[in-house]
Amino acid sequence: MTEKTADGDEPVKLNRTITTSLLFFYVLGDVLGSGVYVLIGSVAGAVGGAFWIAFAVGVSVAAITGLAYAELATKYPHAAGAALYVNRAFHNRTLAFLVMVAFLSASFAAAGSLSVGFASYFLQVWDAPPALLVSLAFFALLGLINYIGITESVWITMLMTFVEIAGLVLVLIIGIWYVVQRDPDFSRLVQFETTTNPIWAIVGGVALAFFAMTGFENVVNVAEETVDPHRAFPRALVGGMIAAGLIYVAVAVVASLVVGAAKLSTSDVALLEVVKADVVPLPVTLMTTLFAVIACVAITNTTLVAAVTEPRVLYGMANEDVVPPIFARLHPTRRSPWVGLLFSFAVVAGLLVIGTLVVQGGGGINLIERLATVTVVLLLFIYCLVILATLKLTDSDVSDRTFRAPRWLLVPGLLANGLVLVYVVVNDPTSLLWCLGLLAVGGALLVVEMFSRPRRARAAAAAEAEAN
Repeated sequence: MTEKTADGDEPVKLNRTITTSLLFFYVLGDVLGSGVYVLIGSVAGAVGGAFWIAFAVGVSVAAITGLAYAELATKYPHAAGAALYVNRAFHNRTLAFLVMVAFLSASFAAAGSLSVGFASYFLQVWDAPPALLVSLAFFALLGLINYIGITESVWITMLMTFVEIAGLVLVLIIGIWYVVQRDPDFSRLVQFETTTNPIWAIVGGVALAFFAMTGFENVVNVAEETVDPHRAFPRALVGGMIAAGLIYVAVAVVASLVVGAAKLSTSDVALLEVVKADVVPLPVTLMTTLFAVIACVAITNTTLVAAVTEPRVLYGMANEDVVPPIFARLHPTRRSPWVGLLFSFAVVAGLLVIGTLVVQGGGGINLIERLATVTVVLLLFIYCLVILATLKLTDSDVSDRTFRAPRWLLVPGLLANGLVLVYVVVNDPTSLLWCLGLLAVGGALLVVEMFSRPRRARAAAAAEAEAN
């Protein structure tokens, strides 16, 4: 996809600079930075000491969905991701627009949740301004990095991935030390500390753990900037998700053994409780500060991927004539979609301000968990459609380089995504109001596009007539 310059001569293209190894760490860093550092306490509260099972099930379902994304990315290596896939499968512009808006809304909600999580860890170390101001400044800084360029963003993501992996390795070392030096109660790992049936407790945990695995869908939106996407995506996408999933399960087991679900569920910085447990012979204050910094880096990593993705989805769909063409504008030297960047910041900032006011007004909600739930509802809807699109496009646009997802896995994956979606909506109907609010923003874009299309057509006709 290209955008013409003002004189109509030289096209401005997105740069293909992302290699397979960069893409792998892009996936790994995107997935790892969300759930473990932000929502592990909520998952523990939903299930109990056996909450690692929720992560294992969530990882499995998400990996199946990732296989569908990998196949479609090798068929259509362009920006716009799920919206493009659904459009190709069902040839319905309205449905494609709904998917695009749902995806963007999910990404905005996730970025908001992670920004609040960043502020929570940040304030553990620095007695800084109000959390809202920290969250807003944080997302604005990521937008600036994204404006500088995609290559710089991906390299920064890869470097931060190593930092966040180091933090999780530290947790695993604490777990090993705890097992060797203490007398761990392994029965915690099979305890369900809820009043519901264990099966539904796991489903509830999976609904939250899904937020931990979200992010992989962002990666297909940089397909147009990836070197040899047919080879890179199956390896990097599926490999990165499996690696992240194994780390998730191991960290959940350690957290359950060292701290316990009860304490984890009451903390806004749950994983930090493992470090505070004073297991290893190192100063607790030093360990706490170090880990809080690492957590900030990890959350930054995931949020940066969202900041990269959002304007590129708008760019891709503008080129498909789904949203106003202004979103297809690229900066002439940085080649970054700057209009989409500004729009993304405005929406995330609005979410943070409104959410903070609701909480302060006695809304009785946890803003991190609320925005995470909104993210999961929207993404599960999209995941179901992507798997359906994969099945429908089985015989379309196939080449000898196309990756093919196992069909015997896709159908159970579709059913599992649908089950979790129904559970979340029934269990938390308030999340639908937040979803509708975000979708309304997308509806406004649709109205602008519909009203501006005839004017653009008349302008184009007049220009053609003048030229002739």
